[in-house]
Amino acid sequence: MFLKYIVKGDRELCGSVRIQGAKNSVLPILAASILSNDKCEIHDCPDLSDVRYTMEILEAIGCSAAYENGTVTVDSSSAFNCEIPPHLMRQLRSSIVFLGAVTMKMGKARMSMPGGCPLGARPIDLHLKALKALGIKAREEAGFIETDASDAKCAHVHLAFPSVGATENTILAAVKIKGESLITNAAREPEIVDLCNFLNAMGAHITGSGTGTIHIEGVASLKGINYRIIPDRIAAATYMCIAMATGGEIELENVKRDHLTAITNELRDEGARVEFFGERGYIRAPGKIKSAAMIKTMPYPGFPTDAQSVFMPHLIKGDSTSVIVENIFENRFKIVPDLNLMGADIVTEGRSAIIRGPRQLSGAHVVAPDLRGGAALLIAALSAKGESVIEDEGHIARGYENLVENIRSLGADIRCE
Repeated sequence: MFLKYIVKGDRELCGSVRIQGAKNSVLPILAASILSNDKCEIHDCPDLSDVRYTMEILEAIGCSAAYENGTVTVDSSSAFNCEIPPHLMRQLRSSIVFLGAVTMKMGKARMSMPGGCPLGARPIDLHLKALKALGIKAREEAGFIETDASDAKCAHVHLAFPSVGATENTILAAVKIKGESLITNAAREPEIVDLCNFLNAMGAHITGSGTGTIHIEGVASLKGINYRIIPDRIAAATYMCIAMATGGEIELENVKRDHLTAITNELRDEGARVEFFGERGYIRAPGKIKSAAMIKTMPYPGFPTDAQSVFMPHLIKGDSTSVIVENIFENRFKIVPDLNLMGADIVTEGRSAIIRGPRQLSGAHVVAPDLRGGAALLIAALSAKGESVIEDEGHIARGYENLVENIRSLGADIRCE
């Protein structure tokens, strides 16, 4: 899917936006739904290409999956296939989360290596080591992963790094293994908590989600349920950065204040006014943006790697030099050449980006390298003088629902071809 975004920038954007359900919650929760032999209705699912691909995976293994008005209904009672077609696995990195779920549903699984954004090396060795610790046979051969759960057993699984995906796969595998399993150095992201809440509502016995130690008492069966996805904290951060870059003010509907602490603390340090009222948030950009001395991406509750790209455009307008250190993915700075083409002064040194401000951006023809980088280039275009064209091979649509319509409702001059 090739798209072209045409943006006439340098407008102050103001208004209200409802934040979609969390992309990084809905994908593992859709995978978890197959562990029931009943119907699950999952509400507030954003209409994203990644969600559609995930539904195709569900159908490929024999489930029925339907999307209507933000609700995905999954019936896994007729699931029969343990193999996911390679062309679907390659569409998104999060497809690897089906490894644990399909293995425990079918007793075995066969799938190719996953795809997704080209953010650098993202090996799945943590996933395989975790499954092996649970007694699941797992091997890689000729680009495929094969598992066998005939000897699965409860275990203590220690993750060398608090990987979100590896934590999810371990949970999905352990939840139906008899006995108590323990995950230490587990990821603590809100999306992990959302997955565990979903499974517990289905009848699982999981405690400790949101901490580094998760206890799982395996159960024999899980039931179908209705469930609502948490708000997308990265989408919320993106709209906050739109307000900062354009000097505007935006009200956010459907947000969780506690999920945004690292982001809002940084924005306040930069001079923004940020307030919350229940599940509504408000941001107003300062007259002059203060530079960020150093933003370091870290696992939750640290500053999220998915948010650092969308912070770059407004830091270009900062009153002096800002520094971003990327500690998760080594290829998060692929947008820097295009931002410099638009008039930024950014130098990268290893995992650090030095952003010298203040600079005024000008419109240019640029290319989205990945999901968050594409969103960042859109933000840069919204703040730039003149017209910009962003070419995109479908990256942005993977993570943002109704982005063009929402930005236009804030007063932007933007169209998509």
